[in-house]
Amino acid sequence: MMLNPIEALIESGAVVVDVRTEEEFEEEHYPNAICIPVNEIAQRAAEIGQKDRPVVLYCASGARSAYAARILKSLGFSKVVNAGGLYDMPNY
Repeated sequence: MMLNPIEALIESGAVVVDVRTEEEFEEEHYPNAICIPVNEIAQRAAEIGQKDRPVVLYCASGARSAYAARILKSLGFSKVVNAGGLYDMPNY
């Protein structure tokens, strides 16, 4: 079975970042995701690691993760993917 592109990135070690609020994250989140709310992404980008490491972002609908992706790209992250909302994530 072919992995979808997001699944393939996660399998290959991409960091998965939930850009929703801490409260939303605590209610439910993707396995092994880290929570960095979109309004903190610029200040906390170093927590993601190397700027060439693949990053998969998600939120509730895809809007906040799209904004976070633009911020990370502007900071020099080269492999940033907006996966959309939590329920768009593979195998969730």
